[in-house]
Amino acid sequence: MDGSPILTQMPKVGQSLDRRTARDLIADKLMVLIATNMLRPGDVLPGERELANVLHVSRETVRGAIQTLAARGIVEVSQGSRTRVCNVDLSHLTVTIASPNAIDSYDLDDVHAARLHIELKVVGDAADMIDEETLGKLKSLLEAQKLCGDDAMRFLICDREFHMAIYRACGNPLLADFVTDLYTYMMDYRRSAMSRPGAIDASYDDHTEIVEALERRDRDAVIAAFGRHLTRIYDTTKELLAGSGQKNREKSKSKMAG
Repeated sequence: MDGSPILTQMPKVGQSLDRRTARDLIADKLMVLIATNMLRPGDVLPGERELANVLHVSRETVRGAIQTLAARGIVEVSQGSRTRVCNVDLSHLTVTIASPNAIDSYDLDDVHAARLHIELKVVGDAADMIDEETLGKLKSLLEAQKLCGDDAMRFLICDREFHMAIYRACGNPLLADFVTDLYTYMMDYRRSAMSRPGAIDASYDDHTEIVEALERRDRDAVIAAFGRHLTRIYDTTKELLAGSGQKNREKSKSKMAG
């Protein structure tokens, strides 16, 4: 061994990473939305213009990404350019470090404790390090969220981009990837929670407060606002999980009675 960095001895790896295009990256993002059940089989994707605005890429990039997914049988493009999610299982897909299946195997209280312990540090660091470009992106995403109305699917696509932008601003890509995985926890229930009356408005208000604190570079205010936001997510997810458990028990009883 000559002591040189190992990556310099693996030029093919670096070259393959360099060749990844914006289209590939957006295709990956859309697959993650499907893998985490943010997008469900049968869902119609937002239009190219809307996705391009939320994902901060060109319409041509979005179109290319959709063509890539269509060729793999993950989405279906019909006449009129409507794109529908096919009935595919991508739960094995690794989001950043772990797969949605792996994350969902943990207990809700453990995940919530981890988010409070790690994510609040990440967003606190983001408050210290965030740049004007990221603040501009967050404001743009707030505008996009405002246009979602009561559409939980569209709101959550914006929501994910919003959270990811803040996580990446912390300056530590490993921590950003880790909390991104925690963010995907029980996304199917999160979508159900966001479909409830007033849920989107409450989340939008949280986001507005977070952006205002980030603009002031007020670390304590960002941590406090994010803490309230995470607690809201925890409470609504816990309520839905409890309701789901009750329904399953009732189904079991009715089967036994039958």
